[in-house]
Amino acid sequence: MATITTLLFDFGGTLDGPAHWLDRFLLSYRAAEIEIARAELEPAFEHATRIGYGATAVVARFGMTDLVRFLAGHQFEYLRKSGPDPLRAILGDCGAPGRHRFVERVTDSFVHETSAGLAHSRQVIGTLESRFKMGIVSNFYGNLDRILADARLDRFFDTVADSSRVGIFKPDAGIFEAALKEMRCAPESAAMIGDSLAKDCAPAHKLGMRTVWLRTTTPQSGDGASGRDTAADITIRSIGEVAQIQW
Repeated sequence: MATITTLLFDFGGTLDGPAHWLDRFLLSYRAAEIEIARAELEPAFEHATRIGYGATAVVARFGMTDLVRFLAGHQFEYLRKSGPDPLRAILGDCGAPGRHRFVERVTDSFVHETSAGLAHSRQVIGTLESRFKMGIVSNFYGNLDRILADARLDRFFDTVADSSRVGIFKPDAGIFEAALKEMRCAPESAAMIGDSLAKDCAPAHKLGMRTVWLRTTTPQSGDGASGRDTAADITIRSIGEVAQIQW
């Protein structure tokens, strides 16, 4: 078995906090005293995500706060028009100023949790830099380099494969191949660490990479252990465990 010299990380739900963004938005809505079920928020979340992926020219200049505000704003617009009846009534009655206040409360909560997650990851990644080359492979909005620089994480990574810039989205293997090519690394000498079996572990595993599944308490929809856990060579519960893996 080849020696692992390179680590590739997912970003959202992996380096910025141990939960999928949908679940973290859900917690931020509840912190803003907005009662909504995950299934009710999911279509609004997906709607805003699609808009974000299509607005790279605008989003590319955003830091984390502006990005989350952008996404939350589009989520609320979707919910105002197509959300559950009680929430549509609330968002309609409160008017644009009230919706703006809700967006700001959700944004503040989400960004606060993200800042804590990134600070923790910075400590963990710092313990790995002398042992590995490192990169990121992420479905993101074209501004991941800005996010990493703001979080003082950019210096640790030799490549950042942001899907909106590469033009390839996970689980397409091409985005992993692009990162490996830039790092001049063979798949068998690399490991992929991410919170999604379907998008991170399965495609990387097919390429011959070692795979590490960050299994959170809120697995992504359709991403449970049954059937797909064979794509994960190692399962961890926190990003800090990466430093303890004996490759």
